[in-house]
Order: sequence, then structure tokens, then C-alpha cells
Amino acid sequence: MIRRSARQALFRRSTTEVERSLGIVLFRWGSVVLRCSSLMDSDLRQNDDESPSAGPSCFKVAFVGSHGVGKTTLCFELAAALKRRDLNVDVVKEVARQCPLPINQGTSFEAQSWILHTQIALEIESAGRHQVLVCDRSVLDNYAYFVTSLGRRREYDGLVSQWIRSYDRLFWVPILDTPSFDGVRDTDVRYQARVEELITELVGEFSVPVIQFHGHPREEWISIALNAIPQMSDQLPLFGGDAS
Repeated sequence: MIRRSARQALFRRSTTEVERSLGIVLFRWGSVVLRCSSLMDSDLRQNDDESPSAGPSCFKVAFVGSHGVGKTTLCFELAAALKRRDLNVDVVKEVARQCPLPINQGTSFEAQSWILHTQIALEIESAGRHQVLVCDRSVLDNYAYFVTSLGRRREYDGLVSQWIRSYDRLFWVPILDTPSFDGVRDTDVRYQARVEELITELVGEFSVPVIQFHGHPREEWISIALNAIPQMSDQLPLFGGDAS
């Protein structure tokens, strides 16, 4: 028990350092929301009128929802449609599938912290090089998995409630079917439903603007998403030349 407590204390200290590093990165992108030392205190909540930015001039969207609802397919369908508009598009795939630690109902504080921080880091990295970023999940539904197993944490409430505002559009995908076994995600329908309940709770508490697909047939979802994304006139130049 002593060794376990010592490891957990060390991880929490290292997590704080990662959060501080994220604050520095965000500051370098021109954002003043996440200060290096403020994630553990109330200062973060004083910046409610300012939104963090994943990168300069990047339009960022994410599909939100529980597992087994078809978000990954939607991501690639939307990315393909946007590329047909001659836009420079990237996809941030579901981070949890690359997690080196156990996920689902047997997850840990370490695993869920890794997922949240990696999600943010990948968004920052990709947004600096692309016009549009399509994310298979956002920090909000990743946090819902965290809360399902570990409960709410004040420091992560602050991080998530601020970073969620860096998305230009959030598309909420409803549960239509029970999850099928894919070798990674849990197939327990009660777990799937509990995650959805927590997403609903967090959307309301953090006042997150979302575009819901609920009540619309599946074949209309991509059209709804495309119509919510504005036409972008300043396309990237071909062959690295000037835009003029």
C-alpha cells in the first residue's frame, strides 16, 4: 500500500507538471485561458469569457457520444466530404485505443489522465498544420468515461470546461444500437448508457453548445454536419506557392 500510494502521489505531481506545460503551449498559441499554475485553484474559472485555441486559423469539430454509436465512421465520412471542398483536413482518432493502460470499467486515474492530456496534445499538434480538424471524441466525452469510473475531480472540471470551448462545432451522436465487440470497448449496455447519461450531465453543467443528431435518420447526419461548417474561401495554395 505504501508503494502504491507513493506511485499515485508521484503521478499526480507529474500530472500537474503536464497541465502546467499545456498552459505554456496554449499561451504560445496566443491563448490566455490556461495559466501555468492555475489548474488547481479558482483562477481558471475567472476566464469564462475567453476560449482556448487549438491552433491558429483551424476550424475544429468533434463527434461526441458514448461508444458503439458510429462516431469513427462519421469522422472519416465528414473528413472525406470536407476534402472534396479542397480543404486541408486531418482526423484525430480515438485516443483511448492507443492508451497503454487499461480502459473501460477497469480503468485507472493514470489511464484516464493520459487520455485527456493526449487528446489535447494531439489537437494542438494537428491544428497548427491544417485548416479543419475532425476529432473522434472531444475532451468532454473522454471526461465522461473518467467520471463514470473515478468520479468528478475539481482540477479536471476546470480543464475540460475550458478546453471544450476550443471546438467550433460539436456533434452529439445518439445511441441507436447496443455496442458490438471490437476487441477494445466494453459491450456492457449499462456502461454504454451510463456514459451517455454523464455526457448529458456535463453538457448541461458546462453549458456546451452541441448539434444533436437525435431524432434525425442516420443518412442525414453528415449533411447536418456539413451544413454547420462554413465555406472557407482562403484555401491552402497548391504545391506550396503563394495564395495570391
